[in-house]
Amino acid sequence: MSGDRFRRSKELSRKAHQLIPGGCHTYSKGDDQYPEQAPGMIERGSGCHVWDVDGNEYIEYGMGLRAVTLGHAYPEVVEAVRKQLGAGSNFTRPSHLEVELAESLLGFLPRAEMVKFCKDGSTTTAAAVRLARAHTGREKVAFCQDHPFFSYEDWFMGTTELNSGIPGAISRLSLPFSYNDIQSVEKLFAENPGQIAALIMEAERETPPADDFLTRVQQLCRKNGTLFVLDEMITGFRWEVPGAQKSYGLDPDLSCFGKAMSNGYALSALVGKREIMELGGYEHDRDRVFLLSTTHGAETHALAAGLAVLGVYRREDVVGTLHRQGKRLREGVEEIVKEMGLGDHFGIGGRDCNLVYITKDESGNRSQEFRTLFMQEIIKRGILGPSFVVSYSHQDSDIDRTVEAVKGALEVYAKALSDGVDRYLQGRSVKPVDRRRG
Repeated sequence: MSGDRFRRSKELSRKAHQLIPGGCHTYSKGDDQYPEQAPGMIERGSGCHVWDVDGNEYIEYGMGLRAVTLGHAYPEVVEAVRKQLGAGSNFTRPSHLEVELAESLLGFLPRAEMVKFCKDGSTTTAAAVRLARAHTGREKVAFCQDHPFFSYEDWFMGTTELNSGIPGAISRLSLPFSYNDIQSVEKLFAENPGQIAALIMEAERETPPADDFLTRVQQLCRKNGTLFVLDEMITGFRWEVPGAQKSYGLDPDLSCFGKAMSNGYALSALVGKREIMELGGYEHDRDRVFLLSTTHGAETHALAAGLAVLGVYRREDVVGTLHRQGKRLREGVEEIVKEMGLGDHFGIGGRDCNLVYITKDESGNRSQEFRTLFMQEIIKRGILGPSFVVSYSHQDSDIDRTVEAVKGALEVYAKALSDGVDRYLQGRSVKPVDRRRG
């Protein structure tokens, strides 16, 4: 590798750290999440390929933190946005697109009756919590502690290592439970009778539900008068259409969507049952909830993107392709792992549509150092992948090239297991994004 392969990226990264706390505006995209020998800044993307500011090309996985499901600069979406931008993007009264997208989205969700749009998942889940508190008259919120991120708002961040600046009084209102541990959920309800406004969780991450866990959680919520809130930011329009609630036959009171819904444009949605959602309006005689009112919450170009994306989903088998291409990748990588005898040290987890890789050291323990080494080696071979999450644009040739790159990376990985990872790692290790100190 030539010493100047990332010259411009590194210059821009140094400048970014002087101007932006953490060096970028999304922590999980930061320099500390990638090897030192990695592209620091992206110039452009097309389909599943991206080019950094130094002109290096990569097949990308993860795709904008799972937000770009169709592919970068997907022509139909770009054209819808371009057309709308030419007509203006923000007015003093609502746009007809707000109604059209509301009808389109709710058409995928037969049990939901109302929707409110905004720009990101954190704001949406925070609105769900506020709405649940208003509807129930309760203050406490139960959340699944095994799912890593629900919101940058105080109700969630106060329960993490990154709780600086958040009053303890707020943190104490959030109650953690464990995934696939129904006893931990029962215990919360028993210890906080009549006090839990909402239980919020994702339906699934790396581990699937066991022993009818999700249905039992939903039943406990109904029994205790607690709103069941499903975070579908990742699972929505990726597990199935519309999401994991269909996969598992769930009927959430409120659901939070985003990411795949607009192919990378800033758009998210809180959907739910009318008797709850209407508290954010004024056609009722209860105390009104100030629910999701932002200047840019319904920018018309983002709404146009959402309409275009949902149109693609109606006509084409997007989700089937995600599962099919993910399966091709998983099977290809697992075959190499088996041939090389690395099953105790490297693995693939998650659904085929949402794959992650698992790196372990010579003792079989999860390892950030080996994660860094693996990313370093696939980057050398033209793959940019903090995960193996595919898009609709990943073709067979992209998957096969990735499998070949993984083979080369794992050859180095195997040597590091014998010789020590420090011998092969070029620079410092990546670090957890939610650590307390730098």
